[in-house]
Amino acid sequence: MSPTVEGSAHTSSASAPSAAVLAAYSYCEAVTGSQARNFAYGIRLLPSDKRQAMSALYAFSRRVDDIGDGTLAPGAKLARLEDTRALLGRIRAEEVDQDHTDPVAVALAHAARRFPIPLGGLDELIDGVLMDVRGETYETWDDLKAYCRCVAGAIGRLSLGVFGTVNTGGLGAAETARAGEYADTLGLALQLTNILRDVREDAANGRTYLPAEDLAKFGCGDGFASDRMPAGADFAGLVHHEVRRARALFVEGYRLLPMLDRRSGACVAAMAGIYRRLLDRIEREPEAVLRGRVSLPPHEKAYVAVRGLSGLDARTISRQSTRRRP
Repeated sequence: MSPTVEGSAHTSSASAPSAAVLAAYSYCEAVTGSQARNFAYGIRLLPSDKRQAMSALYAFSRRVDDIGDGTLAPGAKLARLEDTRALLGRIRAEEVDQDHTDPVAVALAHAARRFPIPLGGLDELIDGVLMDVRGETYETWDDLKAYCRCVAGAIGRLSLGVFGTVNTGGLGAAETARAGEYADTLGLALQLTNILRDVREDAANGRTYLPAEDLAKFGCGDGFASDRMPAGADFAGLVHHEVRRARALFVEGYRLLPMLDRRSGACVAAMAGIYRRLLDRIEREPEAVLRGRVSLPPHEKAYVAVRGLSGLDARTISRQSTRRRP
């Protein structure tokens, strides 16, 4: 379900985009630029065909997320999600042409012909949002990890379908075959960072994602409805515990970088680098997430993008991976 494309960045079986398809891609890029600044910052480093495909993936994913986060009654959300799954089925069956009235469907259908995108990952995303709609909670990290694999790990694997892999830096075939696993793990790292950043916002929406056993361990079982934790709660200890978990996921997921071409690697390094710096800020001041959303200033994002484009992160990870191999 997580293809790697040895020896080339991607396959291009679709014809050059028509005016209608280009308009659909432009719509998706506008959605991405307005709704996902961190994501948009990374994909601007890609060549146009990959940037278009990633925007189509984002726009479809955003639609799924918006259903889950919207104000509809649960029954209506379930119906909308199943309608979206049916549309995905039509895209998979190549039943959506350039004259379709839905620009996101048009763009995604073209991207799926152009690149070996494992569209089943979008089914997993829908499954994850269904978990949100049903109000599921997570007792252990393994429980939460299953959810994160649906809503974020799947996005990593979908993205890998666009990026492809290249066998560089002396990596063996067995290591390169793990690219899908590393993309999945990097998605988990980003999602756990998101969960830490958004604990207060999620609480306001009646959701708590952190594992119940972790909340109990640090005396935070009452949740995050206030910007102050009750006496005896070790919120900083909870955050540092989850930060260590996220850092371990980043270390493992970053092993994907040497398997990507330069610009795809720069895109991934930029997006992951932004989230790693968010994690640093959260670690330094855990209580900040109770007061509002932690973010990076534009100049810091620009530095991360330049660092990614230079290939520094990919080279560093490649050296570390080489040292780890027997």
